[in-house]
Amino acid sequence: MNNLLSAFRLATLPAETNSFRAEVKAFLKSSLEPMPADIRARSWMGFNAAFSKKLAARGWVGVTLPARYGGASLDAFSRFVLVEELLAAGAPVSAHWIADRQSGPLILKFGTEAQRQFYLPKICAAEAFFCIGMSEPNAGSDLASVGTRATRCEGGWRLNGRKIWTTNAQHCHYMIALVRSSGEPQDRQKGLSQFIVDLALPGVTVRPIRDLAGDAHFSEVFFDNVLLADDALVGDEGNGWAQVNAELAFERSGPERVYSSIVLLEHWITCLRRSPDASAHAATIGRFATHLATLRNMSIAVTAKLVNGESPLVEAALVKDIGTEFEQSIPAVIEAAIAMDPDALVDAELYRAVAYVSQVAPTYSLRGGTREILRGMIARGLGLR
Repeated sequence: MNNLLSAFRLATLPAETNSFRAEVKAFLKSSLEPMPADIRARSWMGFNAAFSKKLAARGWVGVTLPARYGGASLDAFSRFVLVEELLAAGAPVSAHWIADRQSGPLILKFGTEAQRQFYLPKICAAEAFFCIGMSEPNAGSDLASVGTRATRCEGGWRLNGRKIWTTNAQHCHYMIALVRSSGEPQDRQKGLSQFIVDLALPGVTVRPIRDLAGDAHFSEVFFDNVLLADDALVGDEGNGWAQVNAELAFERSGPERVYSSIVLLEHWITCLRRSPDASAHAATIGRFATHLATLRNMSIAVTAKLVNGESPLVEAALVKDIGTEFEQSIPAVIEAAIAMDPDALVDAELYRAVAYVSQVAPTYSLRGGTREILRGMIARGLGLR
């Protein structure tokens, strides 16, 4: 337990990131068109390939990837700053998001040199967008029970099965899928492998899923005898579980696990500045600020571990679990504050933003691992199970 707690001692970003932050702020000020809060609140679910290409032109897609593959060779602290500013501005980043955050680093670490040379420059140029194939129907949050199967055949592998809740699959070029390459579902983590699937291949069908907010960020993806070449396998056959856990450390620990509702909070504060009743909410805003500062420090501490080459699975799970509670509390508290005075006029932009965030906030505790799964990981890390 002491080891886990010591991981979250006061952490700060290196001083040299300050100039980079100023550069990012200036870019966003000149490159982003004015957008209402309910559109900016979509941020890391907002798909805009043209904006991703603008970022790529600055070298800000795949920023942590080596320059020899088209990256900027920056460290995870710089990426933290970039992501923080993008989310605070409500920039539409989801086109390149997963490739930048997970797929690129995964291929760099586990892929062959041929895979690195083929995929990484495309990622850095915002010419290849990736999605993640983990969740499956009937498997719930039990990732180890996946049934989608890759079977060896002449010329490579034959893929059959389906994935669900796959973000932006309908827009992406590739999926990195966790599938079973040997054994049976009851074998759990044994026999799992990761494959890069070209979503344009025959036998791949993508069906978007429309959510309560009217958006279609998620999809169900079907594989019907999809032929994958031998070089579609990432890393060693059967090593998929270890690889996907390393990947999830990137997914669970970043600013996106703290800032999902930040545009709504910022716009509410802006509206309160024009209200004569602003002081009535001072304590609430103070609590939000305190929680945000603490979570941000925790996220920076996990980033420091990533910079040191560690794989902080339990620490990242803790940040994600607590961060999700913070993100989900923001729309609930703001809705309650609005309801305190039903006769007051509500800023239309605020009303639309809080309505949108309230509708999507339940998904925050699903993506990147459900609360129950994360708390099981945390309990093991604390030696409680």
